[in-house]
Amino acid sequence: MIGPYVLPDDVFDALAAGAGGRPAVLLLRRARRSRNLLLLRRALDGPCGRAVEPAADLLAGVERVDPEAARSVIDGPAFGTWAARTLGDCPAHHRGGCAGRDLAALAVLAAVRAARPARVTVPVREGRLRLPGLGTVTGLGEVPEALVVVEAPAGAEGAPGTSAGSCRVRVLTAAGERVLPRDPSRPGHGWQPVAVLDARHRGLTLRLPLETATPELPALETASAGPAAWQDLLRQAWELLVDNHPRRAEELAAGLNGIVPLPAPARGVASATSRHAFGTVLTSWPADPERLALTLLHEFQHSKLSALADLVTLYESGGGRRLYAPWRPDPRPPGGLLQGIYAHLGDLAFWQERSGSRHGPAQADAAWRLAQTRAHVERGLTEAASHVRLTALGTRFLERLARTVRDGDRDGTGAGGGSGGERLARAVARVQAGDEAVWRLRWAAADDTGTERLAALWRAGRPAGRLPAEDVRAATGAVVGPGPEFGRWAARQRGAERARPAREAADAVLAEPHRAQGWAELAAAAGEEDRPGADVLRARTELVRDLCVRLTARQPAPPPGAAPPRPPDPLALAAWLADTAVGTDRSGVGPAADEEGAADRAPQARRRPTRGSGRVGRGQPAEAGRAPGPASGDGLAVPVESGSGEAPVDPARSPGPDPAADEAPGAPAPPGQADPRPVLPPARTEHGAHRGAERPSADVQVGAPALVQGVRRVQQGVGQGAQGGLGPAGRGQRSGVAEGPGAPPPPGPGRGPDAGDGPGGGGAPGQKTGVSMSQNARSPLAKTSATG
Repeated sequence: MIGPYVLPDDVFDALAAGAGGRPAVLLLRRARRSRNLLLLRRALDGPCGRAVEPAADLLAGVERVDPEAARSVIDGPAFGTWAARTLGDCPAHHRGGCAGRDLAALAVLAAVRAARPARVTVPVREGRLRLPGLGTVTGLGEVPEALVVVEAPAGAEGAPGTSAGSCRVRVLTAAGERVLPRDPSRPGHGWQPVAVLDARHRGLTLRLPLETATPELPALETASAGPAAWQDLLRQAWELLVDNHPRRAEELAAGLNGIVPLPAPARGVASATSRHAFGTVLTSWPADPERLALTLLHEFQHSKLSALADLVTLYESGGGRRLYAPWRPDPRPPGGLLQGIYAHLGDLAFWQERSGSRHGPAQADAAWRLAQTRAHVERGLTEAASHVRLTALGTRFLERLARTVRDGDRDGTGAGGGSGGERLARAVARVQAGDEAVWRLRWAAADDTGTERLAALWRAGRPAGRLPAEDVRAATGAVVGPGPEFGRWAARQRGAERARPAREAADAVLAEPHRAQGWAELAAAAGEEDRPGADVLRARTELVRDLCVRLTARQPAPPPGAAPPRPPDPLALAAWLADTAVGTDRSGVGPAADEEGAADRAPQARRRPTRGSGRVGRGQPAEAGRAPGPASGDGLAVPVESGSGEAPVDPARSPGPDPAADEAPGAPAPPGQADPRPVLPPARTEHGAHRGAERPSADVQVGAPALVQGVRRVQQGVGQGAQGGLGPAGRGQRSGVAEGPGAPPPPGPGRGPDAGDGPGGGGAPGQKTGVSMSQNARSPLAKTSATG
């Protein structure tokens, strides 16, 4: 039967705070295993069932003799991505065959680990036979498939301590036979093994395959940086993590399961996470231990939130909204925004420690990166609070997350303290404001009709009224940053005492109104000088520019001999828009104008509340009894959905998960300026029996109907899953998911909607406000469902 998991209050709050600890990670890992089992059940019941069945039978046989070997494959880097590809591409059977057949390669790994004799047919593509977790057989020619035979010594099957080296693996094709080395970790003729990296320090061990044989993940050959180099780098990074971040190191030891090497970008490091591969980090060669440690922290945050989104609904669906994320050069969907916020908590902890343990230039660099990271998280929280339809649990999640950010800044380490800290805060705020202004000039389009109305009102000397709607366009093609000119300007801000005078920046904009860099400088200067309309210059840059250009183009010609009239002053225009506007439409971004009071939000509402208010997030708590929608994923896609793996990286944003890199707005406010942090009502503190409607509990139960309903939306994740073994699945035997009373039939085929647009997790109508899963459900591997 399918039962519920329990996600306790304290575990939910610990995860929301950014960490969670080893017990929370183990719970998320078990939940993801249940999800994978349900996806396997769905693949067997769908149009790919005939292609999946032989490998599923082999997995079930391995589970009977060596449950740990079967679990290691289902938990591994390749299983979730295989299931997503199979259920997403089929039954179209694109690219020359059913993706369901690739499960056979994973079954080979399970058979080798369990020393179980097996014969299974595995697809061959482009002359390569990929066996995830083992390696790649090359030079097989133009053959569509190969028969893989696993031979084990008598009495070795399932024996404790049996190693892969006790098996003989043969690969048979029409062209002949290949025999793999007895120790598959050693290279051989036509054999490229998957190396296993091993790092040990102070009793904590991290073992990670350097996965280069998974068809669904964009792995790179390890020629440029071989296994020995990765091993040495991981050892040093692991020592750094264990010594300085022991609790997070325990999480990584419990949850990480592989590294997939990526091609190196032109500069910096590219890293990413697939939401279907829990605990797998995709990264290019990091070059130094510090960068690798930071990458592991950052990317594992993505994995944790993706798994948590299988269990709870953090936000409601609302269409393809495109939001501003200061660490990315492109617009993000709600799920991608939340993922970036959460991942940067790992960066925040990393730079917090580095800024306190370094000296000289290294300390100054760490302090800058810490301040920028905190600023990015705070600005991301503002955007999420304003434009993401959070559920009650989502509101609570962001409240707890924001408290972590505030608590980490109590000693002023984010700014370095003293006058140097104030200077650092001003510099970060300048880069933030300029980056957001340039982003808006690239992605946001002002409404022509609304802008024309404003131009007429300006010429008539009347108030502006409601600001016209904006439209954030979808990204097309390769995404690049603001450009080298902005990058050079942003780099200079670290050493600058203050911004260019706003009056001087405004004159430069009037001379070249189409130069994005000039608007970035103007937005930064207006914010630093606390000019009226600074928020409009930063948050509606495209509107001020279009209005300025329109008014200049329609100025009457001067009389003969008279000086030409001065163009409209952008500072005056911004102040006029901010002072008189009564609202703003947000078409294409966030809730519709007629929902949740969006039409009544004025630019003044975007002004930054005073620091230390103790509240972060939405203006009102979400309705506690509201039922979350269907399951949703995290909005990630291999290879660049992680918030740190965007490509290419522009000079203004440091590459990779480096917080000083891809970020822009959200720094601590300079003296005399209000803080940009969003406002949420403080969370109640009571737990257990005192939970009220105003503070939803994470102690939630989601029954079997929600679980199976969630599997229907495969691309968005699964609400909860069957727990336990694969169970006997002999041919014709009725042993599978035993459905409880009222449970729906097994889910049918179909592709779920894009994860970026769906709600943020699993759930069911009428559920309580938390999640639970049983520990004794039977296997989804069976080809028929029991009825008990």
